[in-house]
Amino acid sequence: MGWMRDETGLEKNKANYVPLTPLSHLKRAAVVFADCPAVVYGAHRKTYSEYYERCSQLASALQKLGVASGDVVATLIPNLPAQAEAHFGVPACGAVLNTINTRLEVHTVAYIFDHGAAKAVLVDSQFLDLAEAACSEMESTPPRIIEVPDESAGFPASGRHQTYEDLLATGDATVNWQMPEDEWESLALNYTSGTTGRPKGVVYHHRGAYLMTMGTVVSWRMQLNPVFMAIVPLFHCNGWNHTWMMPMLGGTLVCCRDITAGVIYDAIADEGVKFFGGAPIVLNMIVNAKEEERRAFGHTVEVFTAGAPPAPATLAKIETLGFNVTQVYGLTETYGHVTECVWHDQRWGDLDSDGRAAIKARQGVAFPMMEHITVMDSNMEQVTMDGQTQGEIMIRGNSVMKGYLKKPKATQEAFEGGYFHSGDLAVQHADSYVQIADRAKDIIISGGENISSVEVEGTLMAHPAVSLCAVVAKPDEKWGEVPCAFVELLEDAQVSEANLIAFARSKLAGFKTPKQIIFQELPKTSTGKIQKFELRKQITPAG
Repeated sequence: MGWMRDETGLEKNKANYVPLTPLSHLKRAAVVFADCPAVVYGAHRKTYSEYYERCSQLASALQKLGVASGDVVATLIPNLPAQAEAHFGVPACGAVLNTINTRLEVHTVAYIFDHGAAKAVLVDSQFLDLAEAACSEMESTPPRIIEVPDESAGFPASGRHQTYEDLLATGDATVNWQMPEDEWESLALNYTSGTTGRPKGVVYHHRGAYLMTMGTVVSWRMQLNPVFMAIVPLFHCNGWNHTWMMPMLGGTLVCCRDITAGVIYDAIADEGVKFFGGAPIVLNMIVNAKEEERRAFGHTVEVFTAGAPPAPATLAKIETLGFNVTQVYGLTETYGHVTECVWHDQRWGDLDSDGRAAIKARQGVAFPMMEHITVMDSNMEQVTMDGQTQGEIMIRGNSVMKGYLKKPKATQEAFEGGYFHSGDLAVQHADSYVQIADRAKDIIISGGENISSVEVEGTLMAHPAVSLCAVVAKPDEKWGEVPCAFVELLEDAQVSEANLIAFARSKLAGFKTPKQIIFQELPKTSTGKIQKFELRKQITPAG
């Protein structure tokens, strides 16, 4: 980046211009919060000075393996300390971090290894067979496998590869970090879900991640030394960038391998967790926890939820348990959350529980670090803000991806008109708050009428027997499409299809009422999203 001169004749220089990067947070925390707890996982408890040293050793060790600036280093690890350390150690040697979904099948992992050209991969022992099988299917040179055992969870080292701790032992804890010369340099590579084809590689830059950490602190009303639990997988938008944010505040990152209601309640009661993010399914898990899983705690837990619009019934229930939920919205392409439902007590403080939940189900307004987020029609014109006129959510700001790796046409289409096209249909209320109506691909068109699957799902979720539900379009000779609901009931709950349809009909227009209800466990991604494409296969004739 060349120096820029303005009309005053003053120039950028090393004293007044430093490229923004989340790496700066940990470098500072190693001094300012040296003795404060940084990362916690069972018996693994590291201070910030120790955390920084381990990340430095990782950076140095990767350099000794031949990892050069711009190379990709992948991971297949749950939300454990090594995954957090990779978020700093990998870019600290100039490399690009590629956190891979641990629930993907072999062929997709092999494609990601090939497409991203990973030089090395850190692999939790539980997923070692997956990584090895993916390497054997690759068309190019496979990455060097570094095994990350977790004996406390029953996953000891296999003996087939160098272990993570042995790798760290080869590194220099005093190595100088390779900070970006340009904040537009690539920081991370994240792959989309790929449910309609090959996943796309989304490239993040240092500037976007840094600003995400800044905006999140403001919106989450955080203070120094927060205790945060990593529930959102770190392979999903890098855990919404929260791991990069924690050192800025001297916060404690509480790691966990498997997410259950009991694990969450234990972390809140025993570790003092006050913040976490999660999909609506996590909220549902907490609300429906068994009595023996629950723990008493004396503080309010602040929760960001995203991934799908949460049912108002779930939001109403969880508030009574000591959780304050803020609805946020974003995509892989936007580093995670970029809108929030900012609460205004003067407007909504007198609402009853159902009224509050209805407001909190909105996706809201742009985060502080974003420039402009709105709803536009197909001509890129602002829709009428009446809470009814639908359009597509359009996004502009620094926390938008650089683009799709090796896909210039897809990148150009995504940025057409100077905004990122989300693909999400929404309405906008008079106060500018955005509310998702549906994914464009999930809208149901029945007899020419548009039906929001989100609206039907929210209605069904209000039934006391329903735990989760997903509504998809079922082909119909007369109407073209009709709503079909897949429902997962609470344990020991019973309700008939006819009764549930009657319940929906009492609250919805007739054409919006599901014509069929199928009771079954719903297929979900590792981030808690319901896989509607799998459900569509069940009701769509072959051919």
